[in-house]
This record gives sequence, C-alpha cells and structure tokens, in this order.
Amino acid sequence: MSKPTPAKVPPALLALTDAFARIPGVGPKTAQRMALHLMQHDRSGAALLGRSLLEAAERLKACERCNNLTEQATCETCEDEGRDPTLLCVVESAADLLVLEQTQSFQGRYFVLMGRLSPLDGIGPNEIHLERLLARVTSDAGLGEVVVATNFTPEGEATAHAIETILRAHGLVPPLRLSRLARGVPVGGELEYVDLGTVAQAFRDRRSLDWGAEPSTRGIEE
Repeated sequence: MSKPTPAKVPPALLALTDAFARIPGVGPKTAQRMALHLMQHDRSGAALLGRSLLEAAERLKACERCNNLTEQATCETCEDEGRDPTLLCVVESAADLLVLEQTQSFQGRYFVLMGRLSPLDGIGPNEIHLERLLARVTSDAGLGEVVVATNFTPEGEATAHAIETILRAHGLVPPLRLSRLARGVPVGGELEYVDLGTVAQAFRDRRSLDWGAEPSTRGIEE
C-alpha cells in the first residue's frame, strides 16, 4: 500500500498565516494559530479585522510636519496650540510617541523618525527622514530645545549620534539646546537586582539633589 499524500494547507490559509507572521514578535506557529482561530471560531472577527486593515491602509498617512500617523494633512498634536513650541521631541516610532504622551510629562511637539539607523538592514539617514527633521528644526520659529528620545539600543544610540551630528554640522546646536533622555535605575528598582550597566549609567547621569526645589514641568528632564 502506498503512503498517503500529506495534507496540503489551502493557499488562502497559507497566505493569511504569512500575513500574520509579518507582525513583529509573531512567529510561524503563532501566526498559524491566529489564522486557524479566526477561520474556525471567529469568522465575524476575521471580517472585521480585514475591513479595519483595509480602512487603515487607505486612510492613515504621515503627518506633513511631524511624520506621525494621521488621517489629515497634519495631525492633531501639531495643530494643538496649547503645545509648547519651544520643545521638540524626536522619537523612533508612533508607539514611542504614545508612550511619552501617556506619561503626561511632555507638553511640546514631536517628530517621528519611523525607524532607526541600521546599516545591516539597509536603513540609512534617508530611510529615517533625517532631512525632514533638519527642515523641521530649521523652520520652527521659537524652537529652543530638541529632546532626543530614541531607544537605548545600539541602533537607537547611533541614531541619536547622527541627529546630533547633523544638527551641529548645520550650526543649529548651539544656539539650540540638544538633550537626551536620562538612563538609570527604574522607579521602584533595587540596586542589587539592576544590571551593572544600568547602575553605571545611573551614576554618570546623576544630578544635584535639592528637596526644596519645585519639580520641572517644562518638559522631559535630562
């Protein structure tokens, strides 16, 4: 008796699985489970997901000023007159912007790079819109400080250095102040459980202690 032919995955299911696998952090097995779950147990959810993805792909675009995702030419944050025009925070992604907004500690404006330098992946200055950032910094009247809030990864650090280099090369720093998010021991953290690199950086980024001083409300502190 000949061996039975292995069951083939339907092309549509395979395509759906491959689509889910494009999501960061989702591996092939997880993508397959997601696809099978929708097809077996939640067809209405699958239809809703499909419609939402198509609508988002059609309506969302980059803000002309800050590069964040928006449905309009310029986003609501850029249009908000209550924002401090002297502060500009540079972040890697729209997700990073949302995190900073949730802290309610920054009241300035943003520029979203939509990426970070990664030569091995073919991502250079053009891919992260450094020229647009330069144009934004040059054109913003009254701008006094650029806060670099890229992540503390090798790529994020390289991106921060590239931003500093391009701003200094064009004579914008000084007079503009260029700052970087501080690194150190997390709130609620105990030294014996924190990695040595973080502890060392906390020492390098230490600041004067003045219990009587008013907390800073101007923006994100260095």
